[in-house]
Amino acid sequence: MKVILFGATGMVGQGVLRECLLDPSVQHVLSIVCGPTGQQAAKLTELVHKDFFDYSLFESHLAGYDACFFCAPLPRACPRKVIPT
Repeated sequence: MKVILFGATGMVGQGVLRECLLDPSVQHVLSIVCGPTGQQAAKLTELVHKDFFDYSLFESHLAGYDACFFCAPLPRACPRKVIPT
């Protein structure tokens, strides 16, 4: 299984990342974070990205994954009108 993980630097995301790296059924983890986690593993690719509203630079690389964990918090500075309710 190939997994995308958003927010691996937070409390929940750290746990999800740890479990994904330990799980033998997870072959690859693409971690998309605001800042580096410091984690290193053969099956981990980390992508530092600041704008969680714009994925156009790497959108084509998001295909072919089996699961996605979105553990990133909503940005505090984000206007309420753009956050879906």
